[in-house]
Amino acid sequence: MSISAVERRPPPQHDATAKADEALLAELGYKQEFRRAFTPLEVFGIAFSIIGLLPSIASVLFYAIPNGGGPAMVWGWLVASIFVLTIGISMAELASAAPTSGGLYFWTYSLSSPRWRNLLCWIVGYANTIGSIASVASIDWGCAVQMMAAATIGSGNTFMPTSAQTFGVYTAIVLSHAVVCCLGTTILARLQTVYVVLNVMLCLAVIIALPITTPSEFKNTARFALWDFSNFNGWPNGYAFILSFLAPLWTICSFDSSVHISEEASNAATAVPWAIVNAIGIAGILGWAINMALAFCMGSDLEALNNSDQPMAQIFFNSFGRKGTLAIWAIVVIVQYMMGSSMLLAASRQTFAFSRDSALPFSNWLYRMNGYTKTPVNTVWFDAILALALGLLVFAGDQAINAVFAISVTGLYIAYAIPIVARFTGDNDFKPGPFNCGILSLPIAVVSVLFMLFMGIVFFFPVTPSPAVADMNYTVVVLGGIMVLSVAWYYFPKYGGVHWFTGPIPNIDKSTPDGSLRNSVEFQEKAPAKTATIEVR
Repeated sequence: MSISAVERRPPPQHDATAKADEALLAELGYKQEFRRAFTPLEVFGIAFSIIGLLPSIASVLFYAIPNGGGPAMVWGWLVASIFVLTIGISMAELASAAPTSGGLYFWTYSLSSPRWRNLLCWIVGYANTIGSIASVASIDWGCAVQMMAAATIGSGNTFMPTSAQTFGVYTAIVLSHAVVCCLGTTILARLQTVYVVLNVMLCLAVIIALPITTPSEFKNTARFALWDFSNFNGWPNGYAFILSFLAPLWTICSFDSSVHISEEASNAATAVPWAIVNAIGIAGILGWAINMALAFCMGSDLEALNNSDQPMAQIFFNSFGRKGTLAIWAIVVIVQYMMGSSMLLAASRQTFAFSRDSALPFSNWLYRMNGYTKTPVNTVWFDAILALALGLLVFAGDQAINAVFAISVTGLYIAYAIPIVARFTGDNDFKPGPFNCGILSLPIAVVSVLFMLFMGIVFFFPVTPSPAVADMNYTVVVLGGIMVLSVAWYYFPKYGGVHWFTGPIPNIDKSTPDGSLRNSVEFQEKAPAKTATIEVR
């Protein structure tokens, strides 16, 4: 029997699940446009592969080493991971109640009070779109830097890449990811299992091999690795410790990626929330073990390590030698590359959903499904081009490109926090889905929102208390500028969103007995506004 024949005749249980998923999506106001090819493992895989762990830690280790050294790497990771888990649980409850690709901004509209729902929905949609594209840019930039680090090690430190050369590699990575993400949904889904397996194997290999192979002169005592605080940037130790949180917060982030493929997931109301929670939990445990191994095996000259082009590559070089480092580093680069493709996949689905509701410029062009691959090819290339534009910040200096990492956290935290707050403060009739924490939901939500608010402010500060112009933190300029422009566009006279944006636009007519499908424009003209209720049946 051919593969196509198998796909045309799914097993009865799968068919029943697909019908239930389609019915739930119809209750939320949308028709089924994607193929539901992602199994629960593959839904988990996309969140876990974007987290990436070892390559992610390699990309942001420069935040932890100068802001505490070993204690920041080990205890900072542990503390931050617990707080991130509270964010994931709060988001998982919303995802279980309303699993749709629009996710965050859809929940915001449905749960907010009528007076504020349109504006808040607009802000969350733009913050989520910007944060997701910044995540693509930061992951792919990290991949380009890692490739250049391999070239430097392979040349015996005779090759030192320029910013222009690194940007050229970055451009090639982003464009190749755009090609990959234009493939069919089934192919993209199957790739997630490969990503998970390779990711976990790489983490375990380093956790086991690094302590075994590290020469004695680079092994640290428990006191140095766990308690001796090293502060190179000049902030008070307590505040420096908090600044080190950017490493775990950037690593364990973008877990809303599972939400954005809800309409491609089987049994989405259960699979998506558990994918979020499991990805964060497993990443927290494995990441803590990796940081523990690094803290004990990175040597005591942290200042030299911090001044190297790629701190983790230098740690590996000291422990494994040149050939061993190149072998392991090749796998690190591959996993980081996989992270980038998964992130662009998720970002393109967010852009597709937001353009489906006509909120983005060029929405009529963006909201198109490729007839052959059944994927939103236009939004893939749109996000890739914007990611390339963010990469141009490298020519403004190291701190400018580093701002992309902070934007990917702060932008997403704006989008994460608002719907969580709206659930408990808005005028709504929230009905939880299969995943819920009962009476613990509110205290978990309070902790998660306060943490995001606090860390969002922290990440606007520069790395040193008395920075030069080149050392300023550009996060507030770039993110703030984009958000100000988005709000200005909303209130723009005559043409702004305040005159026409009405939140998520249903594209399925639930009023007719047969649930007849209509396109977005037709239904926008005829359908009444949705009520502020999220309900699972």
